[in-house]
Amino acid sequence: MTERRRLLQRVAARPDRHRRLHGLTLIEMMIGIAIGLLIAAAAGSFLAGNLRHNRSLLLESRLMQDLRTAADIITRDLRRAGYWASAFEGVSIGGIAAVAANPYAAIAPSAAASDSASFSYSRDATENDHVDSQEQFGFRLKNGALEMQLGATNWQALTDAGTLVVTAFKVAPTVQTIDLGAACPSACPAGSTTCPPRLSVRSYAIEISGRSVWDAAVVRTVRSSVRLRADPVSGACAA
Repeated sequence: MTERRRLLQRVAARPDRHRRLHGLTLIEMMIGIAIGLLIAAAAGSFLAGNLRHNRSLLLESRLMQDLRTAADIITRDLRRAGYWASAFEGVSIGGIAAVAANPYAAIAPSAAASDSASFSYSRDATENDHVDSQEQFGFRLKNGALEMQLGATNWQALTDAGTLVVTAFKVAPTVQTIDLGAACPSACPAGSTTCPPRLSVRSYAIEISGRSVWDAAVVRTVRSSVRLRADPVSGACAA
């Protein structure tokens, strides 16, 4: 009995241990719940941020792809401007000054930058030396979309207005004139405006800006340049 009494006295002297054995207090549970909620909120915010970032990257990638595709098409088609299947008729042979003019030489813009371009090139199997309706081409910005001309009155959308809005389109020409007088057999008369012959090397800088339909903050710009292959020659050597 003595040992049992001593044991009971020892347990009674340590009441804190008994209280801890009964579980968590209300305050401890509230603190634990608050910490858990903070961790869950931080994790949710991090996940939402990652989702927004991934969505933004997808929109940027699609926007850049659409703009680059449009720029590539414009560059490829514009490079052919002025092509003439009978170009040999525009070359002086044997000292003959009178040569035929290239019917496809006209192109706009020719000096100042513009938000549209118009040009032509030969598509005839048998050259007829004039511009047909199906040989007229161009590009323009209209109602937030780029349009491509495939014939005199045939305009078709080049960009999808459901995915991007084209905010700016600029075609800026650059012309470098090269004097060909060294190839002439005799000197040009003083004050002549048609002699010597001159070669016009034409190139165009293309700039397209657009924004995503789904997120106005996603804005991108692409730039490209193209050198025309059909370089016109003006003037002639002295007869």
